[in-house]
Amino acid sequence: MKNMTGVFDLSKFDEYREDNRREVKKASAGLPISLWDTYSAFANCYGGVIILGVKEESDGSWTTTGLRNASKLRKDFWDMINNPKKVSINLLSEDDVQIYEVGDKKDVIMVIYVPMAKREQKPVYINNDIFNGTFRRNYEGDYHCTRLQVKAMLRDQTERTMDMEVLDKVPMDDLNYDTIHGYRNSHRSLKEGHPFERLSDHEYLRSIGAAAISEEDGQMHPTAAGMLMFGDEYNIVRHFPEYFLDYREELDPATRWSDRLQSSSGEWSGNVCDFYFRVYNKIIKDVKVPFKLSGGERIDDTPVHKALREALANCLIHADYYGLRGIVIRKEADKLILANPGYIRTGKKQMRLGGESDPRNKALMKMFNLINIGERAGSGVPNIFNVWADEGWEEPIIEERFDPDRTVLTLSFVKKQAIKASDKKQAIKTSNKKQAIKTQENIEKIRDFLKQNGESKASDIAECIGLSIVRTRALLNDMPEVEPIGANRNRVYRIRG
Repeated sequence: MKNMTGVFDLSKFDEYREDNRREVKKASAGLPISLWDTYSAFANCYGGVIILGVKEESDGSWTTTGLRNASKLRKDFWDMINNPKKVSINLLSEDDVQIYEVGDKKDVIMVIYVPMAKREQKPVYINNDIFNGTFRRNYEGDYHCTRLQVKAMLRDQTERTMDMEVLDKVPMDDLNYDTIHGYRNSHRSLKEGHPFERLSDHEYLRSIGAAAISEEDGQMHPTAAGMLMFGDEYNIVRHFPEYFLDYREELDPATRWSDRLQSSSGEWSGNVCDFYFRVYNKIIKDVKVPFKLSGGERIDDTPVHKALREALANCLIHADYYGLRGIVIRKEADKLILANPGYIRTGKKQMRLGGESDPRNKALMKMFNLINIGERAGSGVPNIFNVWADEGWEEPIIEERFDPDRTVLTLSFVKKQAIKASDKKQAIKTSNKKQAIKTQENIEKIRDFLKQNGESKASDIAECIGLSIVRTRALLNDMPEVEPIGANRNRVYRIRG
């Protein structure tokens, strides 16, 4: 056992505040049962830290309670986590579990650092029950994963992505050859003299990963990627029942939308390839093109065009086509929102940093790469952020939502507001005054909600009054007439008395 005396700095725990990656438990009667739920939840999300020997007060603060027998507790922990009937996999090394003496009372606490599991290790589950023992973390705490979420993690385990599957029962004639010829023309114009240029359609499709020889009958059949990229919607949904592509232009608040393109409309093929080109031409309509010449010809391509191509391709390549709600691209007057089913395989932080490419659909990525769309080196998303910074626009926002799993990228076309030094004081005063008024209004809304509904979760209050859960909790903690009941995910709030 590694003892570290001195004061353990609880403030360091704050670095795990993002994505609710921290948990404290009293552990006064031994290892808490909920410890294993949290271990699974942290491992299946972004990792986190668990401290045993600390309790959370009703106001959200923490107080050390200490552990009676830390040596025994640590041994019990290692015995349990190495038991495959209790935990599917032990992700920890010895240095991930530390014992500290804290404060003047020398209270002993145990700190457990849980890493994020690798894709091939997920789902991390407990009690030898993959469907009932798999957890994830959200702002309310640990929650049970649905069967759909567990199946998505299982699909993502393999190196051979799901779009490489050969559809043994599907004839090559089920593909849309108008789309295929359009794609081949794009490939030919971009890469004149490419070795694939002289191949027949079937051999060409085999070469790019859209078709393959089946082990079942020795004949050529489309792959899942080939069906997604070049099929007709009514054929695609036979293999991907939740498949749906949706583009909406919502430029005027007075109308629901001014333009819409749906894969299920029956007015066009409804496949990924045609959707990409149709939508790209719509989202670049308002992009300003500076006058620029090269070799006497005008250049109509800008870094913004390239970033938008990357964002759209990224959305299509990383989608889980078995996931719910489909792909939704929404163009508003001042922003573009791209949402696709599926969590981020590399994690949100790594996606932002780049340098690590782990596409959910490798064959689709290859097809886009062949026509110079998409980055293989994982640099696409960082490039988007760089372009937005160069344009002086507000930084893009990456969101990851669970149940159902979705990834959302928001690209704002609003300039960052630069405040002159002479105006800063006045701006701060005005802002503070407005904020104070807004805060008071929100407090009144919370008070009214609790009077009408009684004991309520922070998430229910937040949804009703239109605030984030984090901000709602902060306001609840600042209201002396409100008292919290319960801890963590079971906590509710009510008016005192």
